[in-house]
Amino acid sequence: MATIKEIAKKAGVSIATVSRVLNYDTTLSVSDETKKRIFEAAEELDYKKKPTARKQETGKIALVHWYSEKEELEDLYYMSIRLGVENRCQDRGLQIIRYFHDNLANLKQEDIQGLIAIGKFSQKQVMDLQSATENIVFVDSCPDEESFDSVVIDFETATEKVLSYLLEKGHKQIGYIGGREAFKDQTSMIEDPRERAFKRYLTETGMLNEAFVYTGSFSVEAGYNLMKKAINECGVDLPTAFFLGSDSLAIGALRALLEAGIAVPERVNIIGVNDISVSKYVFPSLSTVKVYTELMGETAVDTLLERIGGRKIAKTISIATELIIRNSSF
Repeated sequence: MATIKEIAKKAGVSIATVSRVLNYDTTLSVSDETKKRIFEAAEELDYKKKPTARKQETGKIALVHWYSEKEELEDLYYMSIRLGVENRCQDRGLQIIRYFHDNLANLKQEDIQGLIAIGKFSQKQVMDLQSATENIVFVDSCPDEESFDSVVIDFETATEKVLSYLLEKGHKQIGYIGGREAFKDQTSMIEDPRERAFKRYLTETGMLNEAFVYTGSFSVEAGYNLMKKAINECGVDLPTAFFLGSDSLAIGALRALLEAGIAVPERVNIIGVNDISVSKYVFPSLSTVKVYTELMGETAVDTLLERIGGRKIAKTISIATELIIRNSSF
């Protein structure tokens, strides 16, 4: 694990600034560019790059994001995937051009061999991507497993892993704080597999309480506000454990609990999802489901090169997860 001193040196800022940014200190006034340098430095130093022989440049691909750069700072999950893609492309001698969801039409003008689409894309957006190239790999979504390659996480299994652990630890009241998203062209909402699995699993065990389910966006601010709402509404009946749909939500929730004087983990256990680099630096350090985001990015590049090389049959690759217990839970 990288130290805050190492992150500060790489980002070119003070140790104090790094600490406050990594803990999402809302009283700190720094630019988004500075935050980006710090978060990228933390991710890159945490990234365990495998030594490979550097190859000569072999072509150009597009990297398409569904998150804006500002949204990426609020939820580092996609930043970490992107860095995995970029590092692998550097190893493979691939030039990258970056596009965002709102200018996909311009892709047609690029001379690319293929593209990697990170995030969730509507049917119309998928068609726009297809018009640019037939060689597409989706990361974190699978629009059509019969037609497209994809690299995904089984978030339902990850959720069951967390709930099984909490039940084994004796928790009888478990809450959920998650996010809900819509396609960027606003064509429809996206059902979240974590919320779906949470409700199904606890319904099957007879322990679901809908009053303990809170949803908003996948951001630190949403986690903070939703946990404050839960504290106010539940009072003494506040669940003894919360599963949160992302580490960003969990970091915000931790801050709300600490401000309210509610001890973590003594009174409330917190477990997030993703294991972004920041999770190790918050107080208390965050228990979470580790998603191997860097591997997702690397695998997407390797899968795209197979497609460019002539493979015709689509495949979906599911990357395993691991439950990491730190100081925010027993």
